[in-house]
Amino acid sequence: MNVIKSALALTLAAASVAAPSAAQEALTIGAEQRPMLRAGTSVPLKTLTELTTKGKKLRVGDRFNLEVAEPVMVEGVTVIPVGSPAIGEVTSVRNKGMWGKSGAIEVRMLYTTVNGRQIRLSGATDDKGVTGTAGVVGAVVLLPVAGFFLTGTSAVIPAGSAITGFVQEDVPLSFAKAEPEPMLVTSPAATVAPAPTEQPAENPPGSQ
Repeated sequence: MNVIKSALALTLAAASVAAPSAAQEALTIGAEQRPMLRAGTSVPLKTLTELTTKGKKLRVGDRFNLEVAEPVMVEGVTVIPVGSPAIGEVTSVRNKGMWGKSGAIEVRMLYTTVNGRQIRLSGATDDKGVTGTAGVVGAVVLLPVAGFFLTGTSAVIPAGSAITGFVQEDVPLSFAKAEPEPMLVTSPAATVAPAPTEQPAENPPGSQ
């Protein structure tokens, strides 16, 4: 009898390990169905300030402001609204110089902020001014000293420039459940009892 009980206990234990409970299956299904803002999702942005090498004030590491230009949606729900603030960073600066050297700027996206949470972004853009190479060549042929004073143009990324950022990592989402509309309960119309009709008084005995 003890041997039979032990075999039965082992069988039940193996079954409990192999077959997950209904609660575990529900948790797994719920986790799989949770909405997610996926890495690589594009985020349309626009710059709010001008970036330029003119004046030689721009530095590597300077940060600048952007905002989301179009809504980012997941399953028909807006998760990054238009106007959400974003931040970018200057990664390379080259000022214009002699011998026709033009200016150049390179920037990258850092993050956007939604409901107080930072969502990391990738993506970059750059601008290069026009070189004065043709003018330099002509000046060198005519007069070598003149080419030294020719410069290229400054690089400029104007305010309002479109830049595309990309979400860097999966972001779990939690959508608020819509509250059910209140049920309209109509009460039946109140029935009004008819007013009692007055009965004619009976003649007392001996009145005739």
